[in-house]
Amino acid sequence: MNRLEGKRVLVTGAASGIGQATALRLLDEGAIVVASDVAEGGLDATRVRADEAATAGRLTTMPMDVGNEGSVIDGVSLAVETLGGLDSLVNAAGILRAAHTHQTSLELWNQIVGVNLTGTFLVVREALPALLANPRSAIVNFSSTSASFAHPYMAAYAASKGGIQAFTHSLALEYARDGLRAVCVAPGSIKSGITDATGGYIPKDADWTLFSRLMPILPTTVESSGTGMADPSVVAGVIAMLVSEDGAFITGTEIRIDGGTHA
Repeated sequence: MNRLEGKRVLVTGAASGIGQATALRLLDEGAIVVASDVAEGGLDATRVRADEAATAGRLTTMPMDVGNEGSVIDGVSLAVETLGGLDSLVNAAGILRAAHTHQTSLELWNQIVGVNLTGTFLVVREALPALLANPRSAIVNFSSTSASFAHPYMAAYAASKGGIQAFTHSLALEYARDGLRAVCVAPGSIKSGITDATGGYIPKDADWTLFSRLMPILPTTVESSGTGMADPSVVAGVIAMLVSEDGAFITGTEIRIDGGTHA
């Protein structure tokens, strides 16, 4: 299926997990992709997988730190120059840290919000001129089920993801007449670099019974931090639909992808 043949897409957070799976899926569907991340070693792994799929000829990888304004300004400019324009943006970059809220330092709060929410804003801001040069373009931002449903010890993360949802709604309305669509995906119970590391961030005195509300009702295929999860490809497929013409009438909303965890 070549729904995205010739489409130019920037994907952040593409060194692992859902971001990597998304970059590879978009390539499979014919897109020309710039994959960015702060983890250059992970980007090498993304290129290896694209090589194996014989799609690496349409892939450019580049380091970019979404938490650093200068890095974003330079990175998005280079991505647009490399692609010769921009049709879609996928903001998959993000971090997760967990702590008791009363023990969360301002430094930790600012780190989480700075990467997840401010980082998303910065990449969008820099990409908008190129996106708006097209009569039809799309932004997919990454929220989380934590934005709408309680996740223990993740107040800062949840707040950042809730902010992304609100930001995306505003984008959708502000730029609708320019042909830009803006949508959030809200993954839950998906294996990624974030979920692999989550167990190490949970407070040692955590009440693990609180996590019983976060289990998917559909069968899962992999594990992360000892919990049943779905493969990142299930989110990548939804994103491919959203940036294609199949998603042409979807904007200003969230799509929850969590195996029915919050059914």
